[in-house]
Order: sequence, then structure tokens, then C-alpha cells
Amino acid sequence: MEEPIKVSTNQEEHTMRIKFTDTFKIGTSIKDIEVPKELMMRHLTGIDWVDAALGGEGFTPSMVTMFSGEPGAGKTTSMLAMASGLTQNGSICLFNTVEESLFQVKRTVNRLQLPGNFLTGSETNVDDIIAGADKIRSLPENKGKPFFLMIDSLQCLDDGHFSTGRITCHTAERSLEKLTEWAKENFTNVIVVSQVTKGGQFAGSNKMKHMIDAHLHLGWEKKDKDLIGHRKFEVQKNRFGGTGRTSWMAMTSKGFEVVAVEET
Repeated sequence: MEEPIKVSTNQEEHTMRIKFTDTFKIGTSIKDIEVPKELMMRHLTGIDWVDAALGGEGFTPSMVTMFSGEPGAGKTTSMLAMASGLTQNGSICLFNTVEESLFQVKRTVNRLQLPGNFLTGSETNVDDIIAGADKIRSLPENKGKPFFLMIDSLQCLDDGHFSTGRITCHTAERSLEKLTEWAKENFTNVIVVSQVTKGGQFAGSNKMKHMIDAHLHLGWEKKDKDLIGHRKFEVQKNRFGGTGRTSWMAMTSKGFEVVAVEET
């Protein structure tokens, strides 16, 4: 089955098609549809404030998650903590960084004293990243294990559309399309960091918002006088669970510490 996503801008118009592996014909009885066993599973990060925000059970296989945040809020710190926690809980996790060098990543891991032995990469081409992930997944010791691909960040990827390596406003859309198709076909999880505007809003098109299954956002509290300056973490979209939980956190030498929670 294919889900078309119409793309319209002043410069070009084309149609994205996100491919899925199910092939149900129109008119199929709902009673004849069996949910794959993979979609009945959940994978915990081991980080209470992340798992709770996702409904208490963590990530669903095939889930594509966007993680946006304001500069300096702690997106990379959060992603590394999730990579460590997921690995400790039995998942295979590949953290591919384009924003920072692996030396910087290792220094952060040491500072936070993260124990999980997750895998790393620093590729820019999305096809090479997917090929590398599949090679890791195919290893005998990894077969059958949950797999997470984490990318920092989406806007720095090259989808190979231009032979010169030129990146345009549509490069991130095409890269996300490829990652989404791969996740859906293989029941793998993708988490991508996305940049924000100076006003703290998501830097991307609405069609990218439609492609993703979940949207996590980390920012700064700017209104509540008792919590001003604390990080504010919320789930703005979640197709596989609820939203409405907000956590406020303080940064410590070993990562985030929750100081307040609100359920709506």
C-alpha cells in the first residue's frame, strides 16, 4: 500500500509516496486484518521521563520519531542517554552524528557516565547510513533484536539527489522519506533530530510533520516564574500512544533530573 503525500511550493510540485509492506485491497474486512506481532511489541528506553511521555511503554517498532529542540536545550544529551538506555534494554542502537564529531560525542558520554555500549557513525549520505544499518542488523548476533537508528541531524543529511552534494530545502524531505520507508518495511525505529527556527518552532514543512509518527520537543520554560530556565519536554504528536504529558527538568552533571510533571 502506498500513501501519497502531495508536495506543493512556489518552486516545484511533486508527490512523495511512502511505501508500506501491507497489500490489503480496498474493501478488506477489518476482521481479516491481523496486526504483525512486531507491532504488538514495545521497547523501553529506561529513561522514565521519555517512556512516560510515550504512554509508559516506550517505542513501537516501525516508529519514526522527530526530536526537535531549541539550541542548548540538550537534544544531543537526551539522544545519547536514550541510545545508552535502549542498548542496555536489549536493543541494537546506531547513533549517527553529522552535527558533532565522534570525539565530542565520546566526551559527552564520559561526562554523563553512560554505560550502554551503543554503536556510532558519522555518515552524511542517507543511503549509506541505511546500508550500514542493514549490515549491522544482518550480523548473526543481532538478528531478531530491536534496532534503533538515531540521526543528529536531519537537516545535515545528503540524499544523493544532486551529484554535487548540494543540499536544498527539499533534501531533508527526501531523506526523511527514505528513512520512513526503511523503518516501515523492516519494523525498525528511526529517531531524527530536527533543527528549529530562532523562535523555537520546528524548522521544516508540514508534509514532514505528516510523515513522522511522533514528535518530541525539548525547549526552555519561559513563562512559569517558578520554572523559568528549566528544560521543558513534551510529546506533541504520537500515533502509537497518548500525548499531554509535560516534564520540566534541571540539568545535572549526569544528565536531566525531573523537577515537575503535568498531565493534561
